[in-house]
Amino acid sequence: MKSALLWFVLIAVGVAHANPRPNIVLFIADDVSAGDFGCYGHPTLRTPCVNALAAGGLRFSNAYLTTSSCSPTRTSLITGRYPHNTGAPELHMDKSPHLGGLPQFPRELREAGYHTGHAGKWHFNGDATGSFVTRRESQPTGAEHWIPLLRDRPQDKPFFMWFAANDAHRDWDQPLAAGPHGPADAVVPPYLVDGPATREDMAHYYNEVHRFDVNIGRVVEELKRQGVYQNTILIVMADNGRPFPRDKSYLTDSGIKTPLVIHWPAGITKPAVPGSLVSTIDLAPTILELAGVARPPSFQGVSLVPVLRDPTTKLRDFVFAERNWHVQRYHERMVRHGDLVYIRNNLPGLTGFNIVNHTNGFPADVELVARWRAGTATAVQNEVFAIPRPIDSLYDVGKDPLQLHNLAGSPEHADTLRHLKAVLSQWTAETGDTLPELAAMTADRHDRDSWKASRSGGGRPPGGTVPGESTQAWNILRSGPVLTNDIKTNTPK
Repeated sequence: MKSALLWFVLIAVGVAHANPRPNIVLFIADDVSAGDFGCYGHPTLRTPCVNALAAGGLRFSNAYLTTSSCSPTRTSLITGRYPHNTGAPELHMDKSPHLGGLPQFPRELREAGYHTGHAGKWHFNGDATGSFVTRRESQPTGAEHWIPLLRDRPQDKPFFMWFAANDAHRDWDQPLAAGPHGPADAVVPPYLVDGPATREDMAHYYNEVHRFDVNIGRVVEELKRQGVYQNTILIVMADNGRPFPRDKSYLTDSGIKTPLVIHWPAGITKPAVPGSLVSTIDLAPTILELAGVARPPSFQGVSLVPVLRDPTTKLRDFVFAERNWHVQRYHERMVRHGDLVYIRNNLPGLTGFNIVNHTNGFPADVELVARWRAGTATAVQNEVFAIPRPIDSLYDVGKDPLQLHNLAGSPEHADTLRHLKAVLSQWTAETGDTLPELAAMTADRHDRDSWKASRSGGGRPPGGTVPGESTQAWNILRSGPVLTNDIKTNTPK
């Protein structure tokens, strides 16, 4: 009944639909920034398979994650909720007691008759096992079981596949010569050192992204061989930005913005580049709507189906993101409205640099730290080490895409700053976000002065109060403002 109803709905809104039960494949890259695909304008990185999907589908130009950190991103995505509303907003919260009780969109699909499979990287916070009929983890790429899972599926059911790559998470596991990129291909942003170590490091990263692309191409060929390609929705995204300083875990666009390509030959007949702001919590309601499955009230996102009908549709005036514990303490929040991005740092006395990346010997981090310690780094390169850090940062990403110029102190932007601060405060209050006392927060894994490990072993230290814990934010259904009309009347316009 639901499938038949959806068929009529999709025809009514103008989305071509050859079958009321589309198959869905979600590809998730690990640690890849939005601009690091050819279809997003990268001049040297070779990603022909994703480029082809983008050319025949929708390539979203303003899609944002809710956090730039591996496991909380997956937890947010699978539940359609902001990280602090899952009860597991920090990295490595493997035994969160709250996630299992929240609706998860693959589980909703499974209960509606879909075959649901997971292959590749796992790394959820809490229990997601009930979402997948089949689960296969693998190394080194995460793609070793993608094709077997497609071949082993039952033939009498529509399917959803969660294909999570380990590419391009460190450490690199293939020789540099095994890929098509070399140091000369590196495009080094000004906040990194354009030196030999960084260039070689970045070339390794490019080859990992290329391998992710190659494996997507293999899945496409298998879907065509099986005769199901036309009615399979292919979604390509990443869990956070590239694993370099000022990228992964940061709320600047190179860390928090995600590539998002949706390709569906039977349903998207007019390729386009939608410019609407999109949050990854919007994917859960989108997928369920396309599958004809009822939306749980816990989802905080909005469906992207109207954009599939008309790519010029604007669904959001605001997107929000958060930065929480990621091996060390952080508490930052972000809102984007138009081209303006406001970031609030609630712990300005703590360094923003990810110490663990230097102690792990990652070449780009080591080269940057050496330049900083020698006193020869540029002002832009020094910024990541600055203490104290600005409480308020405001950027115009239309004019300053790398977010190098903080406008928060500019008199001509004072009204905009007040407005976005009020919007962020409204979102904080309505979704139950909190700032725990510093002493009660999850402990750092490294001493901030000596940079030496303060505890043995990896993972998350025991204990620690997390954002949203005191309000039991996992029980809150409100999403905060989505459109300007959602803003309280006393908020400056």
